Amino acid sequence: MKKPLWVPSEDKVKSANMTRFIQFVNKKYGKQFKTFDDLFQWSVDSIPDFWAAVWDFTEIKASKKYDQVVDDLKKFPGAKWFVGAKLNFAENLLRYRDDRLAFIFKGETQKSARMTYAELYSTVARLAASLRELGIQPGDRVAGYMPNLMETAMAMLAATSVGAVWSSCATDIGAQAALDRLGQIEPKVLFSVDGYFYKGKPFSTLGNAAEVARAIPSLKKVVIASYVGDKSDLKSIPNAVRFEDFLARGEEPVLQFEQLPADHPVFIMFSSGTTGKPKCMVQSAGGILLNHMKELIIHTDVKREDKIFYITTCSWMMWNWLISALGVGATVVLFDGNPNYPDAEAMWKMTQDEKITIFGLSASYINYLRSEGIQPGKKYDLSSLREISQTGSVLSAEGFEWVYREVKQDLHFNSISGGTDINGCFAIGSPIQPVYAGELQGPALGMKVKAYDENGKPAWDKEGELVCETPAPPMPLYFWNDPNGEKYRSAYFEHYPNIWRHGDYVIMHKDTGGITFYGRSDAVLKPSGVRIGTAEIYNVVEKIEGVADSLAIGQNWEGEQRIILFVKLAPGGSLTKELTDRIKKTLREQASPRHVPAIIMEMPEAPYTMNMKKVESAVTNIIHGRPVLNRDALSNPQVLDYFEKIVPELQK
Repeated sequence: MKKPLWVPSEDKVKSANMTRFIQFVNKKYGKQFKTFDDLFQWSVDSIPDFWAAVWDFTEIKASKKYDQVVDDLKKFPGAKWFVGAKLNFAENLLRYRDDRLAFIFKGETQKSARMTYAELYSTVARLAASLRELGIQPGDRVAGYMPNLMETAMAMLAATSVGAVWSSCATDIGAQAALDRLGQIEPKVLFSVDGYFYKGKPFSTLGNAAEVARAIPSLKKVVIASYVGDKSDLKSIPNAVRFEDFLARGEEPVLQFEQLPADHPVFIMFSSGTTGKPKCMVQSAGGILLNHMKELIIHTDVKREDKIFYITTCSWMMWNWLISALGVGATVVLFDGNPNYPDAEAMWKMTQDEKITIFGLSASYINYLRSEGIQPGKKYDLSSLREISQTGSVLSAEGFEWVYREVKQDLHFNSISGGTDINGCFAIGSPIQPVYAGELQGPALGMKVKAYDENGKPAWDKEGELVCETPAPPMPLYFWNDPNGEKYRSAYFEHYPNIWRHGDYVIMHKDTGGITFYGRSDAVLKPSGVRIGTAEIYNVVEKIEGVADSLAIGQNWEGEQRIILFVKLAPGGSLTKELTDRIKKTLREQASPRHVPAIIMEMPEAPYTMNMKKVESAVTNIIHGRPVLNRDALSNPQVLDYFEKIVPELQK
């Protein structure tokens, strides 16, 4: 029998929102559920009833309730959710207007700020009035190229209050990477910033903002927030105005929340760009709202008195998820900068000083702390901390054990996994169940997830493909510029008709109901838990003189993922130290430090399909000792012999 790392106390179980939700369902539907397993089974057997219960339990604000929870669960993709409802996403996040703290902002350089719910409401009202004055209407796009500031969240709330669609990426990505994303969706307003701090140094971003703004002709306004205090004039940026000058003056305007159908778009999120420019995934206001409330209130147990924090940037869906905690009335702690500056204990000191109750982090952050021998629990008063939420990439069993040994014995370690695609989780924690090393506690309520074996049959206790067998509200409405839905279908439904294939290898454990993740089954790289499309690397490397072709894969290594880059050289070339250094330097400068490979090796050629698509997955499987199932789809299968030969070298 496996021994749990943590078992919730009777008091914890009694006071958990999950327990309240079970009682709510029992009363509403005449059930007698006692355990999470009972509840989960019902949530996937009676999907419309389940989501109706979530709507009522989380007290969704809507000017008109839905006529129908879902039109047809057999339409997958294509099911319509909360048909007939009229609501506004921002109104649900701004339901509190009192003097409780909505935000605590902490910058790496000790810059800090606080804002109450009343102040937040009032500033969003002014921003929204200015957007309306510009003529921004429902369906228009408003974008952020911003650090994780309060202004970023306020811009999103103002945009969605008028029914505009929000999309953002962080200032630590270069202008070209930002354009590859934001340029596709033709925003009318861009919020940006004068710079950001990293490792104590200020970096000006006005040049990048200007480059992006000049390349997007649809922009009517570029609103520049002040963070590093760069007082340069904004002349180089077309239609630029400072944030404080953009805010509507005079008497506080009334904040009008545009009432829209539940399937009105709220966010456009970006895929990692594995096969060219990132795909733009359009997500619905009703679907994201309901799912975020389910995950925050029921699974993460967020309450009004909580202070919730995630190490994230606004390029990552965890930012969207974190900001939704406003809908619970909790205090959201925003941090921008390097979490290990001035030292690896910085975030634990902040947890102690701000009395944070829920701390969100990534597997790579935990692995870094482990490698540095950090012992947060010994040095800091973490009495406020009751939960750690972890996501990003796969965390080893040793990582779980480290948390209970070095941070705190009595806390809920809530390891979660899902995707940008759904802005949420397929697997997540439960505050009323035990935690086992290396296992996420179970599937998310309402998500009918399974592991499929190589024959497409559900499998227990062995590695399989993570699938979801039924529609769920947060799944994308459609992809941008994909009029007949081909890109959408090929992304998730090509492998198993009518079933969502997520692209993760997992094991579902029969004994505990837990799920262990083994990394991606497709070509998305996740060094330090950050999704990187291989195309982002190829676009840079293949322009370098002497490189004819390249192939990037992620290798699971020491509890992390490291990038291995294979290059095919131009005739007569050789992989010198000079060329290796140039590849690394160019990637660091033109993409980001996260794109820099740990190892660069020469290859004869990359494997390609018949229609000339590079096949990273075949090489990834070989490196991890898994069978290659699609050899006959390759135009040059013999090249795999080379990769099989070098496996021992990559295990050193």
